[in-house]
Formats: sequence, structure tokens, C-alpha cells
Amino acid sequence: MRHRGFHGRAGLGSRPALVVVDVNVGFTDPESPLVCDLDDVVEAIRRLLGAFRESDLPVAYTTVSYDEAAKRAAGAFIDKVPALLTLEAGSRWVEIDPRIAPLGTEPVFNKLWASAFFATPLASFLAAGRADSLVVTGASTSGCIRATVVDALQHGYRPTVPREAVGDRNPAAHEANLYDIEAKYGDVVSLDEVLASVTAAPREDMIAG
Repeated sequence: MRHRGFHGRAGLGSRPALVVVDVNVGFTDPESPLVCDLDDVVEAIRRLLGAFRESDLPVAYTTVSYDEAAKRAAGAFIDKVPALLTLEAGSRWVEIDPRIAPLGTEPVFNKLWASAFFATPLASFLAAGRADSLVVTGASTSGCIRATVVDALQHGYRPTVPREAVGDRNPAAHEANLYDIEAKYGDVVSLDEVLASVTAAPREDMIAG
């Protein structure tokens, strides 16, 4: 269902950045209590990384990890989701999935809460890289992806979510949150549409319709 006045298309700008949200081993390994089914998402992100790197566009990752101080700071979140304690600082669970490992020039920002912007240097990184829009990928759609998209918009960026590059533990929550994002906060488009825009030359607002 579409409502009049919603579901507009903002489009990517001339210098989008790619943000890979929480595709760390704690969310991709079936042995983790936090696991999502992200195999297809990882492959979609791998293709996006290739396009962004080839075009020399900004790329950043986030992970989640908790040392003793962070556990105290994020106590309310951990009380709500005790499985977050799996993400012990220094453990393999907080490492980015090796299938999409960051390059040495690509920062991995640690976060304690849902949004990739909250209490991280992401906004400064995007400003320094002259990004004017954001492609948001990773997990989970109903949690950290939605929170990051809303904050991206509130920081003045036009967020785009490639449908194939985000995932969730709950298919219904995944679809409901993609609907809300597309209606009010960002563009939800196909992976191929984003790849075509990023790799096209010269760079223009080619996703805008």
C-alpha cells in the first residue's frame, strides 16, 4: 500500500559513501546467539565494495564490542538484549566477516548502540570524505539499519538501502522496516540499481527518478 505524499525518491548524490553495519562474525556465524542469515547479504555487500573501491568512494564499517566500561555505559541496552554480551571486546565475534574484510584505509567504528552515528566518528568521517549521500548495508534491518538510516537523514544525508544488502532474523520485520524506510526516510532500491549508479561515469544523481 502506498500513501499519497509519501514514498518519494531522493536519489544518491555525486559522492555517496558505503556504510557496512555490523557484519561481524557475531552476526554471521551460526554458533553465535546473535546470528542472522546473512550469506546472500554478504555477497551483495562484496559486490558493492568492489564498485565503491573502484570508484574511489568512501567506505566505512561498524562493529559492536563491549569492554567492561562499555558494558556499564550500554547497560540498559544489554539488559534488554543480554545476548549482546557475546560481543566481548577482543573476541573473534567482533571481527568483520572475513569474506568482506576492510582494507587498511577503511575504518571500522565501534558502536555500543543501534545507530552507526551515535557516539561514533562516522559523521566526521563522512564530512572529511565529502560524502553527500549514504548507501546503508548490513544488519539487522529492523534494528541497526533502520536506526542508521533515520540518523543519516537527520544528519543531512540522503540514505539509500539496497534491498539485497540488508538482512534480519525476522522476515516480517525485515519487510515492514523496508516499507517504513522507503515511505519516510530513504530510498529502498535494488542492488543492481545502486551498482549501476556507482559505476556509471560521469557521476550524477542517476538514481533520482
